[in-house]
Amino acid sequence: MKKLFLLLVSVFTLQFASADNDKPIAFEQLPATAQQFVKQNFADQKVAFVKKESELFDASYELMFVSGDKIEFNKKGEWTDVRCKHTGVPAAVVPAKIAEFVKSSYPDAKILSLEKDRYSYEVRLSNFWEIKFDLQFNVIDMDSDD
Repeated sequence: MKKLFLLLVSVFTLQFASADNDKPIAFEQLPATAQQFVKQNFADQKVAFVKKESELFDASYELMFVSGDKIEFNKKGEWTDVRCKHTGVPAAVVPAKIAEFVKSSYPDAKILSLEKDRYSYEVRLSNFWEIKFDLQFNVIDMDSDD
């Protein structure tokens, strides 16, 4: 019994030691969905680096452009976070209802970042507002960082 316990502890220790493993990869090593997203929405930007972040039972990808803009993808290659510091998130990426809300409420603001998870979308605007939407695109929270 003691040997079995030590074996299990050793296996879990090795797994945790290998968790959180970030390594640079080539653009071509991104999932096809992520490559297509970048080519469609950021064709004019030059990729600075791509890295794969391996966790215990999951993986994610981070792509940084020379301009400083950044995109994060889940293991399937679906975007989870798009950050565009100067130009704003491309209109084709922003869900239509979010774009309509921002345009009608803050016509002079640009969407600088767009995050999504299983439960919500969150946008950060150039006028320092952060707005959170549920999956039906209803506003559920707002905060200003000015």
